Amino acid sequence: MKTNRRCRALLAVSLNLMALLFSTTAFITTHWCEGTQRVPKPNCGKDKKTNCLNYSGNETANETNQNVVHYSWETGDDRFLFRYFHTGIWYSCEENINAAGEKCRSFIDLAPASEKGVLWLSVVSEVLYITLLVVGFSLMCLELFHSSNVIDGLKLNAFAAVFTVLSGLLGMVAHMMYTQVFQVTVSLGPEDWRPHSWDYGWSFW
Repeated sequence: MKTNRRCRALLAVSLNLMALLFSTTAFITTHWCEGTQRVPKPNCGKDKKTNCLNYSGNETANETNQNVVHYSWETGDDRFLFRYFHTGIWYSCEENINAAGEKCRSFIDLAPASEKGVLWLSVVSEVLYITLLVVGFSLMCLELFHSSNVIDGLKLNAFAAVFTVLSGLLGMVAHMMYTQVFQVTVSLGPEDWRPHSWDYGWSFW
């Protein structure tokens, strides 16, 4: 009987630890949402020979750049690049079309002013979600290693279950608030950031 109870407690601790690790990893990563952004192809140059536009003319460099951007936005998809991006609570990272690697910028700065409050509520909810998971994990460890009395073990288990359920509810609310902010940012955010297509990434789930 005691062995079975200990095995169940060990399984609960293991599952809770996995949930804690996954939730913490998701909170700090930038893969909540991912997709592509449609951007004009850059001008061809000495270091840029592919996926670029080759314009000729007598305009000055500044005039040429302005005309290229204006002209590209009014023409077909053959004058566009589709660059990959991924976004989390903290940062949004985009493929750098002019060099190797990615460019990242603060997602909090990208969000419309009307949604920043909701975004910060989402952050607070995520922190509370992880905190409650830590409390539940601690109570389960206490039950596993320091509770020899069956009644005390059941009490600890009950409190751990309550904290774990509350953490799950807070996590769900935090995800819903982030989804709302992201969808509004897709519509009202900076034009050079708005996605052409997107879906939820592995961090969101």
